Amino acid sequence: MNKMILGRYVPGNSVIHRLDPRSKLLAMLGFIIIVFWANNPLTNALLLTFIALLVKLSGIRLSFFLDGLKPMIGLILFTTAFQLFFTSGGKDFFHWGIIHISSYGISQAVLVFIRFILIIFFSTILTLTTTPLSLSDAVETLLKPLRLFKVPTHEIGLMLSLSLRFVPTLMDDTTQIMNAQKARGVDFGEGNLVKKVKSIIPILIPLFAMSFKRADALAIAMEARGYQGGDGRTKFRQLQWRVSDSIAIFVIVLLGIILNFAKS
Repeated sequence: MNKMILGRYVPGNSVIHRLDPRSKLLAMLGFIIIVFWANNPLTNALLLTFIALLVKLSGIRLSFFLDGLKPMIGLILFTTAFQLFFTSGGKDFFHWGIIHISSYGISQAVLVFIRFILIIFFSTILTLTTTPLSLSDAVETLLKPLRLFKVPTHEIGLMLSLSLRFVPTLMDDTTQIMNAQKARGVDFGEGNLVKKVKSIIPILIPLFAMSFKRADALAIAMEARGYQGGDGRTKFRQLQWRVSDSIAIFVIVLLGIILNFAKS
Protein backbone atom coordinates (compact mmCIF):
# COMPACT_ATOMS: atom_id res chain seq x y z
CA MET A 1 0.00 0.00 0.00
CA ASN A 2 1.31 3.44 -0.93
CA LYS A 3 1.77 5.56 2.19
CA MET A 4 2.47 8.80 0.34
CA ILE A 5 -0.22 11.30 1.34
CA LEU A 6 0.95 14.35 -0.63
CA GLY A 7 -1.66 15.10 -3.28
CA ARG A 8 -4.26 12.77 -1.80
CA TYR A 9 -7.66 14.07 -0.72
CA VAL A 10 -9.91 12.35 1.81
CA PRO A 11 -13.56 13.34 1.19
CA GLY A 12 -15.45 14.58 4.22
CA ASN A 13 -17.81 17.19 5.59
CA SER A 14 -15.91 18.32 8.66
CA VAL A 15 -15.45 21.91 9.78
CA ILE A 16 -11.96 21.95 8.24
CA HIS A 17 -13.17 20.41 4.97
CA ARG A 18 -15.69 23.22 4.57
CA LEU A 19 -13.15 26.03 5.06
CA ASP A 20 -12.06 28.10 2.08
CA PRO A 21 -8.68 26.84 0.78
CA ARG A 22 -7.32 30.40 0.94
CA SER A 23 -7.95 30.57 4.67
CA LYS A 24 -6.31 27.17 5.16
CA LEU A 25 -3.24 28.26 3.18
CA LEU A 26 -2.93 31.51 5.14
CA ALA A 27 -3.44 29.61 8.39
CA MET A 28 -0.66 27.18 7.46
CA LEU A 29 1.76 30.02 6.68
CA GLY A 30 0.90 31.67 9.99
CA PHE A 31 1.26 28.39 11.86
CA ILE A 32 4.70 27.72 10.37
CA ILE A 33 5.83 31.14 11.61
CA ILE A 34 4.55 30.71 15.17
CA VAL A 35 5.95 27.17 15.39
CA PHE A 36 9.42 28.71 15.56
CA TRP A 37 8.32 30.88 18.50
CA ALA A 38 7.74 27.80 20.66
CA ASN A 39 10.91 27.33 22.69
CA ASN A 40 9.79 25.83 26.01
CA PRO A 41 7.65 22.89 27.22
CA LEU A 42 4.55 25.05 27.73
CA THR A 43 4.48 26.53 24.21
CA ASN A 44 5.17 23.16 22.59
CA ALA A 45 2.44 21.54 24.68
CA LEU A 46 0.01 24.24 23.48
CA LEU A 47 0.90 23.59 19.83
CA LEU A 48 0.66 19.81 20.20
CA THR A 49 -2.75 20.19 21.83
CA PHE A 50 -3.84 22.52 19.02
CA ILE A 51 -2.74 20.01 16.36
CA ALA A 52 -4.51 17.16 18.19
CA LEU A 53 -7.69 19.27 18.19
CA LEU A 54 -7.35 19.93 14.43
CA VAL A 55 -6.90 16.23 13.74
CA LYS A 56 -10.05 15.55 15.74
CA LEU A 57 -12.00 18.25 13.89
CA SER A 58 -10.84 16.95 10.49
CA GLY A 59 -12.59 13.63 11.11
CA ILE A 60 -9.59 11.73 9.69
CA ARG A 61 -8.15 8.78 11.59
CA LEU A 62 -4.88 9.41 13.45
CA SER A 63 -3.42 6.20 12.01
CA PHE A 64 -3.68 7.78 8.55
CA PHE A 65 -1.42 10.64 9.68
CA LEU A 66 1.05 8.26 11.30
CA ASP A 67 1.24 6.14 8.14
CA GLY A 68 1.82 9.28 6.07
CA LEU A 69 4.56 10.36 8.48
CA LYS A 70 6.62 7.21 7.90
CA PRO A 71 8.27 8.35 4.62
CA MET A 72 9.61 11.43 6.47
CA ILE A 73 11.02 9.54 9.46
CA GLY A 74 14.50 9.26 7.92
CA LEU A 75 14.79 13.01 7.34
CA ILE A 76 13.41 13.79 10.80
CA LEU A 77 15.80 11.42 12.57
CA PHE A 78 18.80 12.66 10.56
CA THR A 79 18.08 16.31 11.40
CA THR A 80 17.38 15.46 15.04
CA ALA A 81 20.60 13.44 15.34
CA PHE A 82 22.57 16.28 13.75
CA GLN A 83 21.28 18.64 16.44
CA LEU A 84 21.90 16.08 19.18
CA PHE A 85 25.52 15.21 18.32
CA PHE A 86 26.85 18.49 16.92
CA THR A 87 25.29 21.12 19.20
CA SER A 88 27.23 22.08 22.29
CA GLY A 89 26.17 24.14 25.29
CA GLY A 90 24.97 23.67 28.81
CA LYS A 91 26.05 20.57 30.69
CA ASP A 92 28.24 18.12 28.73
CA PHE A 93 27.31 14.42 29.03
CA PHE A 94 29.62 13.08 26.31
CA HIS A 95 32.42 14.60 24.23
CA TRP A 96 34.50 12.88 21.56
CA GLY A 97 36.11 14.98 18.82
CA ILE A 98 33.44 17.10 17.18
CA ILE A 99 30.66 15.01 18.67
CA HIS A 100 28.94 16.52 21.69
CA ILE A 101 26.00 15.33 23.74
CA SER A 102 24.96 18.15 26.01
CA SER A 103 21.85 19.36 27.78
CA TYR A 104 21.44 22.14 25.21
CA GLY A 105 21.91 19.69 22.33
CA ILE A 106 19.25 17.37 23.74
CA SER A 107 16.78 20.23 24.17
CA GLN A 108 17.44 21.46 20.61
CA ALA A 109 17.01 17.94 19.20
CA VAL A 110 13.66 17.55 20.97
CA LEU A 111 12.62 21.01 19.79
CA VAL A 112 13.49 20.27 16.15
CA PHE A 113 11.70 16.90 16.32
CA ILE A 114 8.51 18.52 17.64
CA ARG A 115 8.67 21.28 15.00
CA PHE A 116 8.92 18.70 12.25
CA ILE A 117 5.94 16.79 13.61
CA LEU A 118 3.83 19.95 13.98
CA ILE A 119 4.54 21.27 10.47
CA ILE A 120 4.07 17.88 8.80
CA PHE A 121 0.78 17.27 10.62
CA PHE A 122 -0.59 20.72 9.77
CA SER A 123 0.41 20.45 6.09
CA THR A 124 -1.08 16.95 6.04
CA ILE A 125 -4.37 18.28 7.36
CA LEU A 126 -4.32 20.91 4.60
CA THR A 127 -3.66 18.32 1.90
CA LEU A 128 -6.14 15.72 3.11
CA THR A 129 -9.02 18.18 3.52
CA THR A 130 -8.47 20.22 0.33
CA THR A 131 -8.74 19.01 -3.25
CA PRO A 132 -5.68 19.74 -5.44
CA LEU A 133 -7.78 21.88 -7.79
CA SER A 134 -9.10 24.03 -4.92
CA LEU A 135 -5.58 24.37 -3.56
CA SER A 136 -4.23 25.57 -6.90
CA ASP A 137 -7.13 28.03 -7.23
CA ALA A 138 -6.30 29.38 -3.78
CA VAL A 139 -2.62 29.82 -4.66
CA GLU A 140 -3.51 31.59 -7.89
CA THR A 141 -5.93 33.91 -6.09
CA LEU A 142 -3.48 34.78 -3.32
CA LEU A 143 -0.76 35.53 -5.90
CA LYS A 144 -2.99 37.85 -7.96
CA PRO A 145 -1.30 41.05 -6.68
CA LEU A 146 1.94 39.81 -8.30
CA ARG A 147 0.35 40.24 -11.74
CA LEU A 148 1.37 43.87 -11.47
CA PHE A 149 4.95 42.62 -11.77
CA LYS A 150 4.09 40.36 -14.76
CA VAL A 151 4.22 37.17 -12.68
CA PRO A 152 2.25 34.38 -14.46
CA THR A 153 0.06 33.48 -11.48
CA HIS A 154 -2.33 31.32 -13.51
CA GLU A 155 0.52 29.19 -14.85
CA ILE A 156 1.93 28.81 -11.33
CA GLY A 157 -1.45 27.60 -10.08
CA LEU A 158 -1.74 25.20 -13.00
CA MET A 159 1.72 23.74 -12.37
CA LEU A 160 0.92 23.28 -8.69
CA SER A 161 -2.35 21.55 -9.53
CA LEU A 162 -0.69 19.17 -11.99
CA SER A 163 2.18 18.47 -9.59
CA LEU A 164 -0.12 17.58 -6.72
CA ARG A 165 -2.33 15.53 -9.03
CA PHE A 166 0.49 13.38 -10.37
CA VAL A 167 2.51 12.81 -7.18
CA PRO A 168 0.34 9.79 -6.17
CA THR A 169 0.42 8.56 -9.77
CA LEU A 170 4.22 8.68 -9.86
CA MET A 171 4.38 6.83 -6.54
CA ASP A 172 2.07 4.14 -7.91
CA ASP A 173 4.24 3.87 -11.03
CA THR A 174 7.34 3.52 -8.86
CA THR A 175 5.71 0.72 -6.88
CA GLN A 176 4.73 -1.11 -10.06
CA ILE A 177 8.22 -0.79 -11.54
CA MET A 178 9.85 -2.00 -8.32
CA ASN A 179 7.54 -5.01 -8.19
CA ALA A 180 8.33 -5.81 -11.82
CA GLN A 181 12.08 -5.55 -11.17
CA LYS A 182 11.80 -7.71 -8.04
CA ALA A 183 9.98 -10.35 -10.10
CA ARG A 184 13.02 -10.36 -12.39
CA GLY A 185 15.34 -11.00 -9.45
CA VAL A 186 16.50 -7.49 -8.56
CA ASP A 187 17.25 -7.06 -4.84
CA PHE A 188 17.14 -3.38 -3.85
CA GLY A 189 18.46 -4.01 -0.33
CA GLU A 190 21.49 -6.08 -1.30
CA GLY A 191 25.15 -5.00 -1.22
CA ASN A 192 26.89 -1.82 -0.12
CA LEU A 193 25.80 1.76 -0.66
CA VAL A 194 27.20 1.93 -4.22
CA LYS A 195 25.31 -1.22 -5.26
CA LYS A 196 22.12 0.09 -3.69
CA VAL A 197 22.45 3.34 -5.66
CA LYS A 198 23.08 1.39 -8.88
CA SER A 199 20.00 -0.74 -8.23
CA ILE A 200 17.87 2.42 -8.38
CA ILE A 201 18.79 3.03 -12.05
CA PRO A 202 16.41 0.30 -13.34
CA ILE A 203 13.66 2.24 -11.56
CA LEU A 204 14.55 5.77 -12.63
CA ILE A 205 14.89 5.13 -16.38
CA PRO A 206 11.40 3.63 -16.94
CA LEU A 207 9.91 6.09 -14.44
CA PHE A 208 11.29 9.07 -16.40
CA ALA A 209 10.11 7.50 -19.65
CA MET A 210 6.59 6.99 -18.29
CA SER A 211 6.53 10.52 -16.83
CA PHE A 212 7.50 12.16 -20.14
CA LYS A 213 5.00 10.01 -22.01
CA ARG A 214 2.23 10.98 -19.60
CA ALA A 215 3.20 14.68 -19.78
CA ASP A 216 3.15 14.56 -23.60
CA ALA A 217 -0.28 12.90 -23.60
CA LEU A 218 -1.57 15.53 -21.16
CA ALA A 219 -0.26 18.39 -23.32
CA ILE A 220 -1.90 16.93 -26.43
CA ALA A 221 -5.20 16.47 -24.57
CA MET A 222 -5.14 20.09 -23.33
CA GLU A 223 -4.39 21.41 -26.82
CA ALA A 224 -7.14 19.24 -28.35
CA ARG A 225 -9.64 20.78 -25.93
CA GLY A 226 -8.53 24.30 -26.79
CA TYR A 227 -7.07 25.05 -23.37
CA GLN A 228 -5.91 28.62 -22.98
CA GLY A 229 -4.86 30.12 -19.68
CA GLY A 230 -4.33 33.66 -18.53
CA ASP A 231 -6.59 36.71 -18.82
CA GLY A 232 -10.20 36.27 -19.85
CA ARG A 233 -10.47 32.71 -18.56
CA THR A 234 -13.48 32.10 -16.30
CA LYS A 235 -13.69 29.60 -13.44
CA PHE A 236 -16.33 26.97 -12.82
CA ARG A 237 -15.38 26.71 -9.14
CA GLN A 238 -15.85 29.97 -7.25
CA LEU A 239 -14.12 30.39 -3.89
CA GLN A 240 -16.26 31.88 -1.12
CA TRP A 241 -14.85 33.41 2.02
CA ARG A 242 -17.20 32.80 4.96
CA VAL A 243 -17.36 33.82 8.61
CA SER A 244 -15.80 30.48 9.58
CA ASP A 245 -12.73 31.38 7.52
CA SER A 246 -12.29 34.65 9.36
CA ILE A 247 -12.66 32.76 12.65
CA ALA A 248 -9.95 30.31 11.54
CA ILE A 249 -7.52 33.15 10.82
CA PHE A 250 -8.43 34.80 14.13
CA VAL A 251 -7.67 31.54 15.98
CA ILE A 252 -4.20 31.38 14.39
CA VAL A 253 -3.53 35.01 15.29
CA LEU A 254 -4.76 34.42 18.86
CA LEU A 255 -2.54 31.35 19.12
CA GLY A 256 0.42 33.43 17.97
CA ILE A 257 -0.29 36.11 20.60
CA ILE A 258 -0.51 33.49 23.36
CA LEU A 259 2.75 31.88 22.27
CA ASN A 260 4.45 35.26 22.08
CA PHE A 261 3.73 35.85 25.78
CA ALA A 262 4.38 32.24 26.84
CA LYS A 263 7.73 31.76 25.10
CA SER A 264 11.00 32.08 27.02
